[in-house]
Amino acid sequence: MRKIVYFVHQSVDGYIQGPNGEFDWPQMGPELSAWSRELSERAGAFLYGRRVWELMSFYWPRAESISKDPHDLAFAPIWRAKPKIVVSRTLPDAEGARVVGHRDLAAEITALKEEPGDDLLLTGGSNLASALTGLGLVDEYLIVVHPVVLGGGQPVFLDKERLGLRLVESRPFDSCSVLLRYEPAR
Repeated sequence: MRKIVYFVHQSVDGYIQGPNGEFDWPQMGPELSAWSRELSERAGAFLYGRRVWELMSFYWPRAESISKDPHDLAFAPIWRAKPKIVVSRTLPDAEGARVVGHRDLAAEITALKEEPGDDLLLTGGSNLASALTGLGLVDEYLIVVHPVVLGGGQPVFLDKERLGLRLVESRPFDSCSVLLRYEPAR
């Protein structure tokens, strides 16, 4: 069975976006960029909630015309080549992606995990990650902590219930960010 791996960037104080929705603070140095590119290349598919999908599907198909950042230029072709799955109750379809989640979220995601292939890489927002965490469907958490305090915004974890995790790995990148890799403590 393939796993769902949640990969997210967060501030030291636990936010994935600033108070005004800003996401201009992650520091993608060469080490972190190379590691995240390798992670993306190993994924069987990218998994998104509707709001993150809308951002990703706008930016990555035209990234080369918007950005000259080496990370963006290296990731864009990987993003375009990978299968993409959008989880949404309201989105009827998505160009270039498969849409699931219209009926029974737990059953549909479990069926995805049972399909052959490599792991599903869930990136971005916290809504879908929180829903899947609550259902016990996230198998691994890759949290990159960046050296910034945002003072508010959208937290990584929306649930108010305790979640036991077991640290599997920690790793610094570019002398500024730190990867914390966790598995659920079951």
